[in-house]
Amino acid sequence: MKTYLLPREGRFFKTNLHMHTTVSDGQMTPEETKRAYLAQGYSVVAFTDHEVIVPHPELTDERFLALTGFEIAVNLPHPSSRDFEFMTTCHMNFYAKRPDNVLCPAFREECIWTPHTRAYVTDAMRARSLPREYSAEGFCRLIAAANEAGFLVTLNHPVWSRQNYPHYAGIRGLWGVEVFNSLSMLDGYGETAQPLDDLLRLGQRPLPVAADDAHRPRDCFHGYVMLKAKTLGYGDIIRAMERGDMYASTGPAIEELYLEDGVVHIATSPAAEIVLSTERRFSVRADGNGALLQGARLDIGEYLRKSASGPDAGKGCYFRITVRDAAGRCAWSRAYFTDELF
Repeated sequence: MKTYLLPREGRFFKTNLHMHTTVSDGQMTPEETKRAYLAQGYSVVAFTDHEVIVPHPELTDERFLALTGFEIAVNLPHPSSRDFEFMTTCHMNFYAKRPDNVLCPAFREECIWTPHTRAYVTDAMRARSLPREYSAEGFCRLIAAANEAGFLVTLNHPVWSRQNYPHYAGIRGLWGVEVFNSLSMLDGYGETAQPLDDLLRLGQRPLPVAADDAHRPRDCFHGYVMLKAKTLGYGDIIRAMERGDMYASTGPAIEELYLEDGVVHIATSPAAEIVLSTERRFSVRADGNGALLQGARLDIGEYLRKSASGPDAGKGCYFRITVRDAAGRCAWSRAYFTDELF
């Protein structure tokens, strides 16, 4: 019996989940952003300007969907300097499940640092705001309140943010974690999948996100997610995000993914290697010995048997897949937990 890890039905929609425009500190207007991303084959952009939620329903049509969102920063000042470059910070994106929802309790007006952005603030926004505190408990309070208010939350660029394991290990309730960020990469701070795996091994279930975090044209079109949904409607896209019907990528495609009789079957664009990794020291790797792969059959029968009866039976067993092409670009599946497959 086949268990489809990516759904058979629906279409893939290329999506950028992190974007800044002239509403805050970006160089492109929302309209210019739409034109640029449409021209590169994208169907969805989340408009996540700094510190204020501004829906863009005027941009949504039969070919393009504007997701409503915003990004916040919670800063930990350096003990000897107020200069931002010395600070550790926590940036999070909040995605509204409804396109008109601008009432996120994580909003805080005094945190707006681009003066022209204040024009978008309403009294209703001010009434919902909560204090910010740089601590796991503080992050969890904001995330829980935002989840309750109808928002999905992503932890952004932890490497660029100077966050180490103790900073994020206690975070609960995240929908996603960035494993690639274009701005970080171009600024010399390569994000990794390590924070994602750390949180997965701690019992959380965030999804991998590759995104542009674009402020300038040079930041665009490097990282994205492919969402598989029935339609380009706002509700269908949010449901695909909530179900995890997606993968993150900087280039490779995952065209089909299913589990049958203990073997994971994956079809991809040309790949140099495909690696299935788990929460423990068990992995399966396929490469073409110099030739390119178009997919692989990854036998995880032994892994599944130990997951059902070993010392960690029922305790957060999962596998996820990384596809790497000849240029070193990657695609990352989400983590599939054994308790959701059987």
